[in-house]
Amino acid sequence: MRELLAPAGNFEALVAAISNGADAIYLGMDKFGARAYASNFNEETFKQAIEYAHLREVKIYVTMNTIIFEDEIEPMKEMVDFLVSSNVDGIIIQDLVILDYIVNKYPDLEAHCSTQMGLDDLEGTLLFKELGAKRVVLSRELEIEKIKEIKKIAKIPLEIFVHGALCVSYSGNCLMSGLIGYRSGNRGRCVGSCRKPFELIDITNNKSYGSSYILSMKDLCTIDYINEYKDIDSLKIEGRMKEPAYVANVVSTYRKALDNQITKDDKLNLNKTFNRTFTKGYIFHEDKKDITNIDKPNNYGFLIGKIIAKNKLGYKIKLDKVLNQNDIIRIDHSGEDVNLTVVKMCDDNNKLINSSSTTCYINIKEDLSIGDLVYKTKDYLFYNEIEKTYPKEFKRFKLDIEVYAYTNNPLVINCSYKNCYVSFESEDILTEAINLPTDEAMFVKQFDRLNDTVYKLGNINYNADNCFIPAKLINEARRKIVELMNKKRLERKYIVNDNLSNPKINFNKENVKLAVFANTVEQYEAAKECGIDIIYNEDNYIRRNQTTYPNNNNEYLIGGYGGVYAFKNKNFVTDFSLNVVNSKAVYMLHKLGAKRVTLSYEMNKSQIEALISEYQKQNDGLPNLEMIVYGKAHLLFTKYCPLKKYGLCGKCKENKYIIKDEYGEFPIISHKDCTTTIINGKTLNLIDELETINNINVFRLQFTTESKQECIDVINMFKNKLNTLEKTNLFNNETDTRGHFKKEIL
Repeated sequence: MRELLAPAGNFEALVAAISNGADAIYLGMDKFGARAYASNFNEETFKQAIEYAHLREVKIYVTMNTIIFEDEIEPMKEMVDFLVSSNVDGIIIQDLVILDYIVNKYPDLEAHCSTQMGLDDLEGTLLFKELGAKRVVLSRELEIEKIKEIKKIAKIPLEIFVHGALCVSYSGNCLMSGLIGYRSGNRGRCVGSCRKPFELIDITNNKSYGSSYILSMKDLCTIDYINEYKDIDSLKIEGRMKEPAYVANVVSTYRKALDNQITKDDKLNLNKTFNRTFTKGYIFHEDKKDITNIDKPNNYGFLIGKIIAKNKLGYKIKLDKVLNQNDIIRIDHSGEDVNLTVVKMCDDNNKLINSSSTTCYINIKEDLSIGDLVYKTKDYLFYNEIEKTYPKEFKRFKLDIEVYAYTNNPLVINCSYKNCYVSFESEDILTEAINLPTDEAMFVKQFDRLNDTVYKLGNINYNADNCFIPAKLINEARRKIVELMNKKRLERKYIVNDNLSNPKINFNKENVKLAVFANTVEQYEAAKECGIDIIYNEDNYIRRNQTTYPNNNNEYLIGGYGGVYAFKNKNFVTDFSLNVVNSKAVYMLHKLGAKRVTLSYEMNKSQIEALISEYQKQNDGLPNLEMIVYGKAHLLFTKYCPLKKYGLCGKCKENKYIIKDEYGEFPIISHKDCTTTIINGKTLNLIDELETINNINVFRLQFTTESKQECIDVINMFKNKLNTLEKTNLFNNETDTRGHFKKEIL
């Protein structure tokens, strides 16, 4: 059976989802979840959620899909221990340290690899199957054909997103929010930088294409493709930040589709809760130019009409769809929104009306124009209806009972549901009936009052003589049986393994070397001319989404977990895109064969020192680490092409482009496979800090847009610094940044 997996940012949303047919819920606690700004759950409300869901045979998965710093490892373990003690069904993870803890301590608990891990190929899926994960959430950039191929070969449960908000960046590879606003998406605190307006500029020709929401993705909607999912294990709806009515509407619609009960109107109802307009997504081959909505980054609503006149009655609206009193509408006036609740509306005779499907007048104080389009962003009557769908029982569970009611004996009732068995025996002794004995119909009428429970009466085997059973006793029996059955059904016990030892892996301290990442031939030539031994370029670098792997023994820089699997018995270095921020993640990558591990951009000095110290403590020696100390950081890496959106496909070969906002300029790097990297306008430059950074074997210079001469100058500057390790003052406040080195990320 395909699982319908729904989001819950709070308890009301959880109830809404379950009431409308969700098979499973994913939610976050107040720590370690990728939606830190949702209401989320504390220990008390989580226990309530588990009980509510499990009694309705709905699973609960908890998101712990953030990167975990060294000082958070023990609190992380405590959180996992609590979730296990509360009978969680699975934990969705990003960081290797959580995977390691779950797989080794709780081997029968489901660890699900989050989309934040960037798994977009067979190799990455197989890697985590081998490491003990029970499910993989695949990247939203994958096409359905590739997903089916992975499922067929990997033979591990797969989960995919089918509806909701889309990140423009490959998940886990967006540093934009963190590096600009110090609130990291990898920490669950994304501020939605991609939903802001940016100006696109051709800097080669000094031409502006204007400001727009150029990075704002439409919402995914694949309701028309539901039959393509028959081989997929779990269909996931995005939306832990959404209101309960949104969750109810989307879950209900996809439930109907899965049950072959959906109508055209049901599909149209998806427009009646939050949407940024819809796309079928990369999964069903949406054209890159059509996957964003650059006009508006938030709730778009749906078109219902336009303004056709203005007079003393107000603005006259010609309607294509019904408008009701108390609906919320927005009017697009020259690209600016006018939002209002329809408190009063009238007809041509100035008579108050509460609904119209043809024309109406509304008094609006703002200046509008004839032809302005009118959108409905909240359908008052629809919301009233959808909010009536919860709380309610989507289905009830049959209790089969055997009744033994004999004079001068206690009332005995045996009850079963699936493999759960409970019994009730009364303290009172039954007596012979004076008038009418209690027959089966009378007993059933009293016992079957189960509407305030999740149960209904199934089969009954009634055995009785001429006795009388008081209604009070039947009520007591019913309440007790429900209580016992609930308790029985909620019982669960996980295997616990406390033997968590690992072989030690350590490396010798080496003389610090410089490495160069060359984005162009000129940069490569600069590195060679300056005597750099470690040079990464397109010949020995495998990006995160580059899912074909050469069959040789050369040393490669690996940006994704698929590459780790492909090269695990060969020679490789892991890149910053694996988001390594703790000693256990370093250890696991070394164990998988990584010669060297590059640290995340999102670490400060004290966190780096804590990682190295803990690694030494656990392994009696050092890790082999690489650290980027210079370069314009990759803010986001995306399958989308902002140039194609503006009809500039192929122009990246001729011109250079940037996007710009009030905080700075951000260069666009277009790759041969038409993916895009947007980089920081400021350059990470830690040259003045090098003498304070210990036990890093390789410092990397990450070149992006620099000329050959600029590369030579930078390389020589860093070589001189490493030769002397004297204190310098080469940091330029205007052009440079220290990133997170001296400031902790949130």
